Amino acid sequence: MSRTPGLFIVLEGGEGVGKTTQARRLADWMQSRGIPHTLAREPGGTRVGEAIRSVLLDQKELSMPSETELLLMLAARAAFVQEVVRPALEAGEVMLSDRFECSTFVYQGLGRGLGLDRVREMNTFATGGVTPDLTLVLDLPTQVALRRQAVAGKVADRIEGEGASFLERVGEGYRTLAAEDPRAVLVDAQGDPDQVQLRLQGLLTERFPEPFRPSQG
Repeated sequence: MSRTPGLFIVLEGGEGVGKTTQARRLADWMQSRGIPHTLAREPGGTRVGEAIRSVLLDQKELSMPSETELLLMLAARAAFVQEVVRPALEAGEVMLSDRFECSTFVYQGLGRGLGLDRVREMNTFATGGVTPDLTLVLDLPTQVALRRQAVAGKVADRIEGEGASFLERVGEGYRTLAAEDPRAVLVDAQGDPDQVQLRLQGLLTERFPEPFRPSQG
């Protein structure tokens, strides 16, 4: 647990599963209930994090070693934890993050073959030991996710452009890690956004009656 007055919730999953849409909807839901919260994306959320994000994702012409990719991710995360996550948790808010450490375990540790043990150790250094209270892993077959992105007209970023086989490894990695982590839940991301949102709200309300369950009377 984060050992702070706040609650740290992360949305995870491969490309095209709807993380960003669902994170925004959850934030709107919390707003409607008067729940103090902070919504941010990762990598990003800080000035240095957004600059690193541009290097990692937007500049598709860049070729970089997997180790460089990992170190850049962790550099962005260190700033994210210190400037966004810790202040939100210490203020007693719900910290809602679009991606966090599980992405690095899956994409760089498994997808890039850098090894989970090494990546986890380096991640702990970057986060100072801050971990999510709950990770909601949106799960969708890779081909369905790719069709969603195509229909939406989304242009693949540098990592998304790795191709279907890489994204298949990513999806399988998420399923494996979610099954091993008691603080992670695999969530079916099929169906329309309203259906998926109701699943997420139900899970949060069940797992954390306070602050998510509506007051009676």
